[in-house]
Amino acid sequence: MYLAAVLAAHAQKGLPAFGIYGHDVQDADNQVIPADVEEKLLRFARAAVAAASMRGKSYLSIGAVCMGIAGSIVNPDFFEDYLGMRCEGIDEVEIIRRMDRGIYDHEEFEKALAWAKAHCREYDDVCNRPDLKKTREEKDEDWAFVVKMALIIRDLLQGNPKLKELGFGEESLGHNAILGGFQGQRQWTDFYPNGDFAEAILNSSFDWNGIRKPFVLATENDSLNGVAMLLGHLVSQGPAIFADVRTYWSPEAVKRVTGEPLTGPAAGGIIHLINSGAASLDGSGQCAIDGKPAMKPFWEISPEEADACLDATVWVPANREYFRGGGFSSKFLSKGGMPCTMIRMNIVKNLGPVLQLAEGWTVDVSEKQFRILDDRTDKGWPTTWFAPRLDLSKRPFQDVYSVMDNWGANHGAIVYGHVGADLITLCSMLRIPVCMHNVPEKDIFRPSTWRAFGMDPEGADYRACAAYGPLFKK
Repeated sequence: MYLAAVLAAHAQKGLPAFGIYGHDVQDADNQVIPADVEEKLLRFARAAVAAASMRGKSYLSIGAVCMGIAGSIVNPDFFEDYLGMRCEGIDEVEIIRRMDRGIYDHEEFEKALAWAKAHCREYDDVCNRPDLKKTREEKDEDWAFVVKMALIIRDLLQGNPKLKELGFGEESLGHNAILGGFQGQRQWTDFYPNGDFAEAILNSSFDWNGIRKPFVLATENDSLNGVAMLLGHLVSQGPAIFADVRTYWSPEAVKRVTGEPLTGPAAGGIIHLINSGAASLDGSGQCAIDGKPAMKPFWEISPEEADACLDATVWVPANREYFRGGGFSSKFLSKGGMPCTMIRMNIVKNLGPVLQLAEGWTVDVSEKQFRILDDRTDKGWPTTWFAPRLDLSKRPFQDVYSVMDNWGANHGAIVYGHVGADLITLCSMLRIPVCMHNVPEKDIFRPSTWRAFGMDPEGADYRACAAYGPLFKK
């Protein structure tokens, strides 16, 4: 009675509240929290901590709009009103200024460069024709450049007290950024080595200083995919893969092209996730949970697992028809069998932000299939094969093609685990409707007042979010 009365009062006052009504009556002296209640308590806590973690932080835009990608048109109203964040922006030339003026930790740079030489295995230049291949001396210069670039971008995001000791007090402060984006293409990459090394290493759970919390840095300054990475990171506590949602491969097309059928979890078709830049090296799947491939929170990763991720990755000299300035791109193949969630934030004019997600698994294909399919895209970039969990009751999830066809942009963020239910709870707090998901209805936990907006859950979500408005709007 008390719970119902309090929820009714909050609804009448326009205060969305979450109500947890346990399924079974408990004895007064029972000290055990029922499983259904525990699940909702933890889901609420994870979402609430995620929302609070973003408040007062910033999105750092390094550069501006990348190749007309709309997600890199940073929308400050969205960040301020829905996430409680502010937007800060700098020109990419700031990286060059810091390089030229020595505004970085020189001792750490030497340590990082030695670490890269020891642990980042350079691969053959398989992407460039002979006249575009760089010399050994030029490649060594590129390595020094991209390592220094990683240090500087990290300092821009979070600051570095060492810079103050060197006499650079303002630069030592950083931008208090929980999330950043680097434009790169094309003005930077047509002239300088690309940002792939910096993006991949910063998004990973380890570097020259050992195992640490991953940063969240979006390639091509795609702020909306960066938000998807951030939300996934906050609820999963693990790293995020930034990828192009590149190609749907039907079973028929794979058989025609490779001569072999897709089998096992891949039998219904696969989505090729691939991008040159910000794929966390954890995405190689070399960490393990209960003996199975995984991406883990950084505090659970062993030094041996971090080394295995590095050993599973090679660094391919960048394709200079695409990245004229050179650089290096990571190359790995994600192990199959990892439960994961693919996420995307979109903004629709006259509607606002909407989130879409697809839970599924990474899958394996044969070595021959991988080689042939990979060569049809870019063989110098990391690959993740993804198969979403299908649900015949939901139109976008009736087959793998429909998931691809309904995806709202060219990019997606991938995190470990089936965390869709947590994301739906978090979005209800932020007042961002979820337009596409394959989460079972029994796992969805939103404020109790959402039920007053109709019996169709997705429609009610849209109406409730519109009625209550963005969480942080003043």
